Amino acid sequence: MDTAEQTLLTDALRKTMTTSTGPNLYPALCALGWHDLLTGPADTAEIAVALVFRLLGETGAQAPLINDVVAHAAGRPLGESLPLPFTGGTWVRWSHRDLPDTEDLLDPGLPLLRLGDTTELPAAADLPKNAARRALGWWLVGSARAMLALARTHALERHQFGRPVAGFQAIRHRLAETLVAIEGAEAALTVSPGDAHQPAHPDTGSPRPEESEALSALLAKAAAGRAALVTARNCQQVLGGTGFTSEHEFHRHYKRALMLDGLLGSSRELTREAGATLRNLGYAPRLAHL
Repeated sequence: MDTAEQTLLTDALRKTMTTSTGPNLYPALCALGWHDLLTGPADTAEIAVALVFRLLGETGAQAPLINDVVAHAAGRPLGESLPLPFTGGTWVRWSHRDLPDTEDLLDPGLPLLRLGDTTELPAAADLPKNAARRALGWWLVGSARAMLALARTHALERHQFGRPVAGFQAIRHRLAETLVAIEGAEAALTVSPGDAHQPAHPDTGSPRPEESEALSALLAKAAAGRAALVTARNCQQVLGGTGFTSEHEFHRHYKRALMLDGLLGSSRELTREAGATLRNLGYAPRLAHL
């Protein structure tokens, strides 16, 4: 996919996501060729998945695309809604339709339903998660970009003592820290599965290629989750009282980041898991060739 094609696809996706969301967005994206992009050549799918999920974050739209990413990696039919691990050892299912506000619904903004039926969980625990973690990482980065844009606009438009609050050092530090966290997460996400492969240690035989890929995806999701949480905290401070109001768009991105961070392992859980992996290896493999 060349640059011109990516630009056309970006414009079409952004227009679609800004006009529909939820159950209406999924068929619209399928009509745009979402399934063909996901199941196409690996290099095209890598670009398309990152683009689609980043735009979901930037536009604030939502659709059950993560089900397709997991299903495709597992060789299951697309459109299937599979059990997904959530933070705290719980499991959820991302529904393809809007759900009534019940106690089993994690957040009214997302059709994520807590699972009470545990019969499917043993098989679901073995489903591949690498591609889905990278996709969620791009969604988190997109949400972080959206929050940063809102905070930046507010800092430029809000005046105190005769000048924009963006001119105050405390505000600039928070925005700069936020941008660094987002850029770092994007750098971790752009490490492709092929880059993550490293020759096995001659004594231990580890890491195997699949171990390197899993560690790379895990770290990328952890970095994206941490970046989104840092962004939410800093931008909330920059927005002040405005950020607490339900009329402002910020709270939707904040809640979305909290939900997505918990899906397939929170940044805190994944960081602990990465530490345990490195402890077992006895050294830190180089996952990116700089």
